[in-house]
Order: sequence, then structure tokens, then C-alpha cells
Amino acid sequence: MPTPPLIAFAHVGKSFDGGRGAARVRAVNDVSLEVAEGEFLAIVGGSGSGKTTLLRLANRLIDADEGRLTVEGEDVRALDPIQLRRRIGYVFQSGGLFPHFSVAGNIGITPKLVGTPPNEISARVDELLDLVRLDRALYRDRFPHELSGGQRQRVGVARALAAKPRIVLMDEPFGALDPLTRDALGDDYRELHRQLGLTTVMITHDMTEALLLADRIAVMRAGRLLAQGTPAQLSHSGDPYVGDLLRTPRRQAERLGALLPRDGAA
Repeated sequence: MPTPPLIAFAHVGKSFDGGRGAARVRAVNDVSLEVAEGEFLAIVGGSGSGKTTLLRLANRLIDADEGRLTVEGEDVRALDPIQLRRRIGYVFQSGGLFPHFSVAGNIGITPKLVGTPPNEISARVDELLDLVRLDRALYRDRFPHELSGGQRQRVGVARALAAKPRIVLMDEPFGALDPLTRDALGDDYRELHRQLGLTTVMITHDMTEALLLADRIAVMRAGRLLAQGTPAQLSHSGDPYVGDLLRTPRRQAERLGALLPRDGAA
């Protein structure tokens, strides 16, 4: 018997007020998508494609207008949104850290809210700093403004993992970082995903990042799900937009290959 999906969207739709008398904007339009336990799914698409709206529906930061959405087999409408969010890790683009909390305070916020004893929180903070490769002695008591962008994002990942969630949602988590930091943090998170047995849904506009990190990719455009599958499966899609997205990394690689010498440091 097949294992039920950990997250399932069934004919989900969401619209927003267009403002100033404009027609309502249909941000998510009849999307059906399943995420298996242990899977790393990337959702790609341009600005306004609906990908971030879809992510926020999963932990009820916003509610769907139509369709059904289940998390761990439960209809999210039947769940208390605050309790649901405490079960799901969420990583924001800029880290989203609380500026007046130390690194330890930021990481420990969710365990504190659910009543975890202080000594257990302290041990969990140390464990997570080790996991995200930040020296606990150096970083535990620092504040967000004292960290680099990459360090803030590592703390954001640690905070998302603090309550030991099965599911982690990531909204453009590495988009604001420099290329070297972005590459290293992406690799490190992929290893954490494997090591901790997580189920990850990551929003990105970077097709190369999606191809390198995800098991499966969902492509959205204008609120609709155009295609989903492994990179190999997507390569057989007849949709021209999907084809363009897949060709972009290859074109970039070809241009780089022509510019860089075949020997030496490169």
C-alpha cells in the first residue's frame, strides 16, 4: 500500500483583492500537488507565479479559498494555525531573525513557546549551532546585526529546526547571499535534509539551484502548476516555458565553458 503524502494540495485556489476597484488577482489557480515524506521539492517560477502564496497556504499563514490541503494526513482547516506552524519549520529569505534576541534566543524561541525546559533548550541550541556549522562559543550570544548574511541564514535554518519538525518550508532561502555562501549553504542544508530525514519544500527562482538541490521540481506560472517531476521527467515536458527554464542553466554553462580556460584555477 503506498505511503500517503506528507503534504497534499487538491484543487487549491487563492485570490487577493486587486485594490482600487481592480479585479481580484488569482494567485493560485486549481493546484494539485503532493509531497512525499523525505522528499526535497523545489517550486520554481517567476515573480507573480504564485509559488510563495502556495508555500504560505501550507502552514496557514494565509488560508485557501477553495480546494483541500492536508499536512501529515490532517486537513489544515481543522488545525489551530499556531499549533500547525510550530510543527513546521519555516526559513525566510532574509533569515527573518528577531533583532533584539541573541542567536540563542532566536533559535530557542519555538521550544520556549511550547514549554521546553530551559536546560533542554540550551542543549538544543548548542546541538543546532553544531549542525549548521557555527561555533557555539563565538556565535551563541551575538545579535543578528553582528552576523554576516550567510551566518544569519544559518541561524534561520537552526531556528526552523529547533522544535524538531518533520517538514521545513523555505522561501527563497539563499537568494540574497553571495554565490560562494549560497553554494556552500545549499549543500549543507541538503545534507541536513538527508541526515535528519526532513521533508523540504523550497521556493526558488533559480533553476540551477532547483536542479542541484531538489529531488523533484514543480513549475508554476500565473498561478497554475505547469509541470512537476524529476529533472529527467521535466525534460520531456511539451510546455515551452518549462523548456526555456531547463535550457537556461545549460546555456549559462556553455557560455561559461567558452569564457573560462580549460586548465588552471578554473
